[in-house]
Amino acid sequence: MPAFLRNPMALALLVLALLILLGSTVAIVPETKQGVIVRFGDPKAIINRYRQNETFGNTGAGIIMRWPFVDQVVWIDKRVLSVEMERQQVLSTDQLRLQVDAFARYRIVDPLRMYIAAGSEERVSEALRPILGSALRNELGKRPFAALLSPERGQVMQNIEAGLDRVARQYGAEIVDVRIKRADLPDGTPLDSAFTRMRTAREQEALTIRAQGAKQAQIIRAEADANAARIYAASYGKDPSFYDFYRAMQSYRYTFSPDRPGETNIILSPNNEFLQQFQGRP
Repeated sequence: MPAFLRNPMALALLVLALLILLGSTVAIVPETKQGVIVRFGDPKAIINRYRQNETFGNTGAGIIMRWPFVDQVVWIDKRVLSVEMERQQVLSTDQLRLQVDAFARYRIVDPLRMYIAAGSEERVSEALRPILGSALRNELGKRPFAALLSPERGQVMQNIEAGLDRVARQYGAEIVDVRIKRADLPDGTPLDSAFTRMRTAREQEALTIRAQGAKQAQIIRAEADANAARIYAASYGKDPSFYDFYRAMQSYRYTFSPDRPGETNIILSPNNEFLQQFQGRP
C-alpha cells in the first residue's frame, strides 16, 4: 500500500475528490424534469425532453453521463406551470370598470428555445404575465359585462388563450388553459350605482312584459267574446226557442247554485217570466 494511503487525511481527501468527480460526471434525471446540457454557455444536448402523451416510466429519466467540470445541466420542469396575473381594472363596452383576477397554465415544450430566449422558467412567467393582462384588457374591452355571465365567456377565454399562446411559443412554451377567477365591480359607489341601474332595467323590463301580457289578454278576451257572440247569434238564428231555453238554464244554474256564498231567499210568482221555462213549451 502506498505510504500516502496510510494517512487518514490523505485518504479522506482522495475519497472527497472521487465523490466530487463522480458528482460532476453522473447526473440523475427525474421523471418530472427535462434538461439542457450547456458547455461553456453553449447548449449541446437535450435530455428527457417533453413528448405529448408519453408514458410514465418510459421517458428519458435515469442516470446520464457528462463531461466533469465542463458540462452543466439546466433543469426545466415538464409539468404544467401557472402564471398568476395581478388584479387588473378593465373597462367594458357598457362603461363598467371591472376588477379582474385571472391565471394561465402553460408547459415548456421546447427547452432549447426556452433556454435561449428566457434562460429560466421564472423569466418565462415574468414575460407572460403582462401579455396575459394586455390580452385580457383588449378582449374584455370589446364586450359588455353581461358577456362574462353568458356562454360567450368561453369564446372570450379561447381568444385570450390563442393570443397568449402565440407569444408563449417564442419562449418554447404552450398555453394549456386560461381562466378568469373573479370579475367584480369595484366596491363603493360604482358597485351601488351598477346595482341600481341593473335593478331599474329589470323593473322596466318587467313592466314591459306585464303591459304586453295585459294587451294580449285583452285581445284574446275580445276575440273570445266575439266568437261567443257569433255562435250565440248563429244558434239564435237557427232555433230561437232553444237559444232562450239555453240562456234560461244558464241563468237558473247561476241563480239557484248551492255554491253561491251566503244565503239568498228569492220569492217569485209562479207566473213570473223568469220561471217560464219550468212550465215547458206550449
